[in-house]
Amino acid sequence: MASIDNYNFDGKKAIVRVDFNVPLDENGHVTDDTRIRGALPTLKKILDDGGTLILMSHMGKPKGKVNPKFSLAQIREDVAKALGRDVKFADDCAKAAEAAKDLKPGEVLLLENLRFYPEEEGKPVGIDKADPAYAEAAKAMKESQKEFAKTLASYADVYVNDAFGTAHRKHASTAVVADYFDDDHKMLGFLMEKEVQAVDNILKDIKRPFTAIMGGSKVSTKIGIIENLMEKVDNLILCGGMTYTFAKAQGGKIGTSICEDDKLDLALDIIKKAKEKGVNLVLGFDCVAADAFSNDAHQTVCSVMDIPEGWQGLDAGPVSLAEFTNAIIPAKTILWNGPTGVFEFDNFATGSKVIAEAIVEATKNGAFSLIGGGDSVACVNKFGFADQVSYVSTGGGALLEAIEGKVLPGIAAVKK
Repeated sequence: MASIDNYNFDGKKAIVRVDFNVPLDENGHVTDDTRIRGALPTLKKILDDGGTLILMSHMGKPKGKVNPKFSLAQIREDVAKALGRDVKFADDCAKAAEAAKDLKPGEVLLLENLRFYPEEEGKPVGIDKADPAYAEAAKAMKESQKEFAKTLASYADVYVNDAFGTAHRKHASTAVVADYFDDDHKMLGFLMEKEVQAVDNILKDIKRPFTAIMGGSKVSTKIGIIENLMEKVDNLILCGGMTYTFAKAQGGKIGTSICEDDKLDLALDIIKKAKEKGVNLVLGFDCVAADAFSNDAHQTVCSVMDIPEGWQGLDAGPVSLAEFTNAIIPAKTILWNGPTGVFEFDNFATGSKVIAEAIVEATKNGAFSLIGGGDSVACVNKFGFADQVSYVSTGGGALLEAIEGKVLPGIAAVKK
């Protein structure tokens, strides 16, 4: 694997897998260009060296069919503005050979959405897994995926993967295309390198105390991370919607709060494991409950063990937040994934903001803080704290799988 820092792209065509799956409004206008800006160091390095850029990305879930709603043509001007130069567009990513061939040094070509082709994801379309013919269809699709990746690779001399957000996917553009470049002509981009380093800081280069904050609505989606972190953290804060699964598991009355009734035993098992491993498990004590799922609902602060009938917990209460803060402020390594409540409602965003403020204070005191997962990133952006923490990850599922200790195909393909 080559190093992007030391590679000279002069006279080279580089095909770069970026993650430009940016949010759009109903008129197709970009509402948050964080992911575009995140890729700029890599893209500008290639152009400044005298190289040529071919950009490939997915957008949304078109399920292998052309859908104008997910066309990357909508973001062409935003990419051009970020790069400060014109961006050409190829309206079919698999038929862009001529457009790529005609590129001159310093020029940029953006390919249409990779997922307009089912070969990108490599899964048969329109056939159920239970169908006896699925296995044969899947085998044929894998061969088609290789051909699709080979076509993409043919456009360029060098492959750069800078899309951490899709690194956990074994897709044509993230894991297969790298096979068509030798070791000296495939590499990770600057953003990808920073993401890998941030995960290493959390998992391998731990400064103690280590506090992890896991929020969100479900225990089930976080169990792999929780179990892996249990081997590493000093303090584990579990908050958000999963609070009420833990409360009910311990005999609490939770009103109409969100709860995974089939995960009550799992919640009790997590409590038991934390004790056995000497981990300080911090659960919610009280909450801000509401009589409706609405920003304007009536509020009351109550114990998570005794929420009134017809009411639901929508944010952490003051006692809980004091305990969370006490576990965060002294920490030297911090991971935050998932809010404490429905932060999208301003009247129930206090808990998430308090968490963010505590992380900012700890960071100022020398802690390494990693914020990851869409909602947590949205939180720090909403409160204006993104530049006051150590690192804000661009990866959602990829970050979570990395923290679980899984090998990410998009990284492994470049390194092998």
